[in-house]
Amino acid sequence: MRWVRTAGRSLLAFAVVASACVVSGSDEHEVSGTGPLTLATAGDLTGYLGSVLEGWNRTHPAERVTLVELPDSADETRAQMVTDLRRGESGRFDVLNIDVNWTSEFAGAGWIRPLPRGRFPLEAFLEPVVDTATYDGRLFAVPYVTNAGLLLYRKDILAKEGVPPPRTWADLERLAKTIAPKYGLDGYAGQFFAYEGLTVNVAEAVYSAGGTILGDEGDRVTVNSAAAREGVGFLARGIREGWIPRAALTYKEEESKQAFQDGRLLFMRNWPYAYASASAAGSPVAGKVGAVRLPGPHGPGVSVLGGSNLAVNAHGRHPDSAARLIAYLTSEQVQRQVLTQGALPPVRAALYDDPGLVARFPYLPALRASVITAAPRPKSPRYEQVSLVVQAVVRDAMAGYAAPSASVRRLARELDRVSSRPSAQ
Repeated sequence: MRWVRTAGRSLLAFAVVASACVVSGSDEHEVSGTGPLTLATAGDLTGYLGSVLEGWNRTHPAERVTLVELPDSADETRAQMVTDLRRGESGRFDVLNIDVNWTSEFAGAGWIRPLPRGRFPLEAFLEPVVDTATYDGRLFAVPYVTNAGLLLYRKDILAKEGVPPPRTWADLERLAKTIAPKYGLDGYAGQFFAYEGLTVNVAEAVYSAGGTILGDEGDRVTVNSAAAREGVGFLARGIREGWIPRAALTYKEEESKQAFQDGRLLFMRNWPYAYASASAAGSPVAGKVGAVRLPGPHGPGVSVLGGSNLAVNAHGRHPDSAARLIAYLTSEQVQRQVLTQGALPPVRAALYDDPGLVARFPYLPALRASVITAAPRPKSPRYEQVSLVVQAVVRDAMAGYAAPSASVRRLARELDRVSSRPSAQ
């Protein structure tokens, strides 16, 4: 789970528009309720949220926000949020910074309030991010941070070899096999430990090959396809042939980022925050890092759309204040802070065209292209079960315990049991 920033109008305008913007149940109406708030989020890896919330607390003394940082791990954060939400009115979280793929689950369970689209400037956001905040045709959250996977590479090494960064899987394999060993490096790594990051990497491989995993809000299983076999085969082949190091089966975001930053990898799939970290002063690879869109079988691939959405607890104590806080956090002033201080991608399209920001964050054009063409993780009210199935099955394929074709068939069977009606395949 990685958080972002955006751009917009004045804070005053946002506060007016968003005041009492929460709805209860299926009826759209204004809800009263102001007072102090608790904002729950995954661990703030870049440490920007404290100063952002200080600005709110200075100007809203009667609506002070207490930040509750949950574990860095998305799985652990989700577990703690769910435990609190199930307590109903006795819960302690008013506003939740949720991973984009939890929106469907939380909405389907009735844990978060639906929101009226007209209350927020959604037209100013990058179009794909709005879809991550909807479920069953309704808005249940407001996009706060977007994200898309990028391919980070050692531009100094590719320049010495006189080759461009890879655009296809074949390019990536060839360079990982031939150039990386010349410099004592491993070829390529993503996030291949059995956790949510593996689900993301698998979905990107399947999507890039032209396939899907689920359809119809999780009711239909679509993964048993040639595209899925190609995508899973790509990942499994990398481990088998060694251009993906076996150690990558233990990598999450931080482990893979550290391997690249320490100068042990030629190529790495990760979120943009890893570019900022690897390029920072003191990094062994500072000034040597490039970033492009993820490769696919025949050209640029498809990233999974990451990031987070801001949602209001269905039993929150002060929904009116919660709405105003969301407006503040998605304002231009704050979203610039999130980008410049948090190194996280904005949801507002205009920031990607800002010359000053592009000069400071040269990956922004590639990131915008990645976000525009990105796809969400499989939507399902049973997403946790879906993700666990993907992790278990594909992990076996990558570890060499099962052939990719057999793994895809098994994946389809097990997802059928999770989905609400049988697959049409």
